[in-house]
Amino acid sequence: MNEITVSEARARLADVVDTARVEHEPVYLTRHGKRVAAVIDADALDALIAAAEDLADIEAARAAREELAAGAVRIPWEDVKADLGLT
Repeated sequence: MNEITVSEARARLADVVDTARVEHEPVYLTRHGKRVAAVIDADALDALIAAAEDLADIEAARAAREELAAGAVRIPWEDVKADLGLT
């Protein structure tokens, strides 16, 4: 059960959820032959979100290092804390 129509998924929701949870594989929902959504295991979704956040952090750090290497002005930590109202 890798792909299932939305109508069929509606009728078999418990089976769709169990398949995604037990097999740890997404079940794609289709409409008019095109994938429109997916049901995935909640733990798998949490792991994907964490990985995406980690990648975004890595990219932001890389961009910051490139800015510094290009001569960007450093902002003192005390100024940052003051701007955020942390002092």
